[in-house]
Amino acid sequence: MENESKEGGQFQVWTCRRQHRSQPRQQDKNVSDEEENRGAAAAAKATNLSWAHLHCSSMAGRRALKAVLIDLSGTLHIEDTAVPGAQDALNRLRQAPVAVTFVTNTTKESKRHLLDRLRRLNFDVQEKEIFTSLSAARSLLEQKQHRPLLLVDDGALEDFTGIDTSEPNAVVFGLAPDHFNYQTLNKAFRMILDGAPLIAIHKARYYKRKDGLALGPGPFVTGLEYATDCKATVVGKPEKTFFTQALSDLGCSPDEAVMIGDDARDDVSGAQNVGMLGILVRTGKYREGDENKINPPPHLTCDSFPAAVEHILQKLL
Repeated sequence: MENESKEGGQFQVWTCRRQHRSQPRQQDKNVSDEEENRGAAAAAKATNLSWAHLHCSSMAGRRALKAVLIDLSGTLHIEDTAVPGAQDALNRLRQAPVAVTFVTNTTKESKRHLLDRLRRLNFDVQEKEIFTSLSAARSLLEQKQHRPLLLVDDGALEDFTGIDTSEPNAVVFGLAPDHFNYQTLNKAFRMILDGAPLIAIHKARYYKRKDGLALGPGPFVTGLEYATDCKATVVGKPEKTFFTQALSDLGCSPDEAVMIGDDARDDVSGAQNVGMLGILVRTGKYREGDENKINPPPHLTCDSFPAAVEHILQKLL
């Protein structure tokens, strides 16, 4: 069942119940709620519906919503253009009794540059509210005491200030189009063959720019994995450790949080794999049918960030 309307939660509940009523079984008028839920589950399985479609009719089983995690590029903005209505929607969300944090895989700019961009676009964001995959990569480097060959954009280098990069013994791979040339990639290839670990800040297939979709670091990381017969350590979305660290900083558990993003795999599936709800928006890198590429499917697929906020305010609080 596709989740296509802005009121996807209502549609899903109606569908689950309708399937339940269609089952040819006798039942007493006073059947217990527990038996009703079992019947609904059996009906959903019989029609090949995902368990994710059932959670909308049993939201009472989840803890009260405490936190909303929000992707940035493609969800709130695309480069220097804000998604229409996103600023006002964020302000409305801040008036609700939930914590808000921004989780991003961007490796093209430092947290400071990213914050400056968001403020120029009139988003009410504080630096402490931004959790980036660059931060996660730095933490790993410090923990392992690696000296990295940093394949990241020059605008992101300041987030690695103080990290020893002399005589590198690890390869850290982000999105760095200006450095993705044969000579640099071959240097990384030889280092990995000699035993250096490959650390991928993330493995996104592509991302959205103003001029269209563009290759992300994922294809290049996968190429190095193939050539060296090794497996990269991924630190950003959709890794569970990335989401659990962000939630830990907020002091809440996965079943008390929802994630909003434009990437079905990295944002939504990654969040739902740790127990959060995931809302997919049809902006940024979204392409028609993305919601059907993950299992379980998104809790909700909606037009944009403002629609996601409206759903949270009306249905999840």
